Amino acid sequence: MNHDVMITCAVTGDDSKVTKSPYCAVTPAEIAATAIEAAQAGAAIVHIHVRDPETASFSMETRHYREVVRLIRASTTDVIINLTCGMGGYIVAGDNGLADTPGPGSDFCSQEDRMRHVIDLCEEGLYRPDICTLDCGTLNFGDGNRAYVSTPNYLRKGAQICKDLGVKPEFEIFDTGNLWFVKQMIKEGLVDSPSLIQLCMGIAWGMPADTSHLLALINSMPADAVWSSFGISRMQMPWVAQSVLNGGNVRVGLEDNLYLSKGVYASNAQLVTKARGIIEALGARVITAADVRERLKLR
Repeated sequence: MNHDVMITCAVTGDDSKVTKSPYCAVTPAEIAATAIEAAQAGAAIVHIHVRDPETASFSMETRHYREVVRLIRASTTDVIINLTCGMGGYIVAGDNGLADTPGPGSDFCSQEDRMRHVIDLCEEGLYRPDICTLDCGTLNFGDGNRAYVSTPNYLRKGAQICKDLGVKPEFEIFDTGNLWFVKQMIKEGLVDSPSLIQLCMGIAWGMPADTSHLLALINSMPADAVWSSFGISRMQMPWVAQSVLNGGNVRVGLEDNLYLSKGVYASNAQLVTKARGIIEALGARVITAADVRERLKLR
């Protein structure tokens, strides 16, 4: 069991389904506000996607990330900022091979372009993030012809960019082979200790949200790893307990689940508060952003 638990709140994600929630943040000001509220409720880390303020669709624009980070930093709330680098990996295959591939909805681009906002913010020097994510493998993403593509060499390049910028990578694990490759990158010297690993359970068609898969990954975890796990939708809160009891940390938030209970929409702060209650009921404590900075050796 983990007695000192860090909470990550993934505040909005990129999925259009999130916009049906009345609590879905769209503008940079709204995203910053919900992140700050989550931190005040107990989240040590906020995981940020941005959206186009006019259409509410996902965005990769540095200017939106800059404004979100600026507003969070300008607040009096101490929280660790984790920016997604997961956009830019989708390919929608056509039914006729290369004749109609990539199809509408594809956004596939280079690793540098997936990380452009992080590179820009670090080079500017004012609003650099603490952490950014690397999605650690290729995955059939839901039904149909949509896939997320993240090859070994793309990941090596992403890990090297993180190392050069001094930003901690959070390795997003969607299936068992993803963790195997993270261990290979550690072996190659691309990852500074401690490694930060997020186990993403229940996303079709990656790993099911069940204890056997979780335990298999825990048993294969790098020795120095600081790890979290989450389950999506109705498995979000049960997974808080699963993760803590098995020695890990937790992630909640609207990216993964919209509801506080059946039919009742939740805010990010409410989800963090509910997770905190579970953690404390198990006899553990929720640690602060300052504690997490020390644990992760953030620069």
